[in-house]
Amino acid sequence: MSPTGPLRLGVNIDHVATVRNARGGAYPDPLRAARIAEAAGADGITAHLREDRRHISDADIEALAAELSVPLNFEMAATEEMQAIALRHRPHAVCIVPERREERTTEGGLEVAREENRLAHFIAPLREAGCRVSIFIAADRRQIDAAHRIGAQVIELHTGAYCDAHAEGREADRDRELDALREMSAYGHSLGLEIHAGHGLTYDTVKPVAAFPEVMELNIGHFLIGEAIFLGLDPAIREMRRLMDEARA
Repeated sequence: MSPTGPLRLGVNIDHVATVRNARGGAYPDPLRAARIAEAAGADGITAHLREDRRHISDADIEALAAELSVPLNFEMAATEEMQAIALRHRPHAVCIVPERREERTTEGGLEVAREENRLAHFIAPLREAGCRVSIFIAADRRQIDAAHRIGAQVIELHTGAYCDAHAEGREADRDRELDALREMSAYGHSLGLEIHAGHGLTYDTVKPVAAFPEVMELNIGHFLIGEAIFLGLDPAIREMRRLMDEARA
């Protein structure tokens, strides 16, 4: 199968805010990072407003929604508070993610199949407001079917298990996870869902996922912010963009 379209890069700027919040004050500014990311080739900006506001703040979302010239992908838990914020700002996209206060980062995909009715009612007002609704899920047929039934337009496949297996040298597990991502990308696409992927992707792991013809967008954050310490944010993003384009070509 040939690629279904150009592969977009969404840059997650959460951890610019993490560095800022470690000391307090206004520096480094996530909005400035978003502007640099756009200039470096990002097609969109992702920001996760957590319940405990551990990194991105309400003021950050206000600024990003008002100032960005590329689409904002607003990651959020399925809570009434976050729904109200999303409906106020009406970002281009909202990505519904699982969230537990004690986790360091998002630890897996959303359990859609067990909460199908609640999530269907939750996302309906977001769709009516013009937001593209994405569901962050594992590469699991049951969850994909449920996301399709509730009316999600997009699924974002969790690549964390694949990236962890690669980093730990577990080649059999890495290959198994990559096969699941490949198969479920094709399956989701066959249902008419737009396919995104993300979590833990690095220069070493991005190309196999970028090569999947059904994947339309990768969302990458922590690694790029880390590489920015050594390379600068602009060169770090440009290198990721180069690898994605090379894989897709």
